[in-house]
Amino acid sequence: MAKRKQVTWGGRFASGPNALMQRFSESVSFDKRLALFDIAGSKAHSAMLAKVGILKSSERDAIHRGLDAIAREITAGKFRWRTELEDVHMNIEQALTARVPVAAKLHTARSRNDQIATDVRLYIKAACAEVDATLLDTLRVIVKLARQHADVLIPGYTHMQRAQPVSIAHHFLAFAEMLGRDRARFAAVAESANWCPLGSGAIAGTTLPIDREFTAKQLGFVDAKGKPRVTRNSMDAVADRDIATEFTFAAALCATHLSRLAEDLILWTTTEFGFARIPDAFSTGSSLMPQKRNPDSLELMRGKAARVHGSLTHLLGLTKGLPLTYNRDLQDDKVPLFDAHDQIVLSLQVAGGTLSGMTFNRARCAAAVADPALLATDLADWLVCKGVPFRHAHHAVGRLVAVAEKMGKPLNQVSDHAALAADPAFKGDWRKVFDLKRAMQAREKTGMPGPRAVAGAIARWERELR
Repeated sequence: MAKRKQVTWGGRFASGPNALMQRFSESVSFDKRLALFDIAGSKAHSAMLAKVGILKSSERDAIHRGLDAIAREITAGKFRWRTELEDVHMNIEQALTARVPVAAKLHTARSRNDQIATDVRLYIKAACAEVDATLLDTLRVIVKLARQHADVLIPGYTHMQRAQPVSIAHHFLAFAEMLGRDRARFAAVAESANWCPLGSGAIAGTTLPIDREFTAKQLGFVDAKGKPRVTRNSMDAVADRDIATEFTFAAALCATHLSRLAEDLILWTTTEFGFARIPDAFSTGSSLMPQKRNPDSLELMRGKAARVHGSLTHLLGLTKGLPLTYNRDLQDDKVPLFDAHDQIVLSLQVAGGTLSGMTFNRARCAAAVADPALLATDLADWLVCKGVPFRHAHHAVGRLVAVAEKMGKPLNQVSDHAALAADPAFKGDWRKVFDLKRAMQAREKTGMPGPRAVAGAIARWERELR
């Protein structure tokens, strides 16, 4: 009687899993994305087994040749993935063992629990590097736009109401600060991922004489001085999904920043604002209305933010009630992690492409920023400089604004008589406040939108992004 084929864990089972259960439980359809990281882990593990005498050097070399051949097939898209083998680990191991029988020793002193934890950490380190490179590209576009439009002033807004004048450069540099913090967050995630779980086994390590530090060095889990970094608790190492959640949080916050940028640009490109225009390559039209020019790239960027937020919620919900250590629920951590990675990279690329082709209507910007009400606070400051307490000055200017609104005149065209009636403090040349050049030059402290302050900020960013 022919021996029935069984899955790798099936020694104590009388029958294999139901076909529906196989379809429900397989993960190779998505975790095959980890294949090259899994192969790297297996090469490091087999090298360590040879170092401690569990494998012969010839066996190690045969395993490495087999793994390299499989890696080439995977890269070329020629490797056959089999869902009945459940996951990326078993697919590679079975293919390897069929070619290199001695590879049956490869799984000595490891479990799929510490294997997947290692694969994911290697993946996240690489993903952080990719995101950082894309963030750098997008930041360079933003800073370039800031330099090109440092002299263009627009109204700044609070509560979506005109507030005070700023330059387009200062506005864009606000987003540079956000994306700069995103870079720091992804760097912190990469650092957090830089601990090797291999050797933790399924839960309690192994009785075999392994060398975890050697494996960690082989895989690049080292500190700045080259000292190996290995996880410190075997139970935590296989149960921990903090690193995936941290990555997805960093992606979600970065996506939020891009969504806020998109919202500002959508407003600026409306006919009502008319400040800017995005390139045709990142716009679409209407299937019904031939005049339409829709900022679809920006609207989709807002939508992608919600999608990445969903990935974060998925991971938080997935782990919130799990007992230690490994539970099969944790298999479902890869889909939100991978999707958050893909969507944040794509969103950053689209943001850079959209911004790089933007143009600005300087006349519309100048008309909007010419509103003298934008300098109402400057007028209150002028009163303060004359010795008027700020709260009194605030009320005085508020009364003057009300007079201007009632008269239907711009704030700086209210008569002296009416101004004095609003408050006796309006003596002298109070209208000199309504000079944009003067107003911007008065804002030269660190972090303010004065021309020299903005020029300094642009220069700082250019140095940082070289």
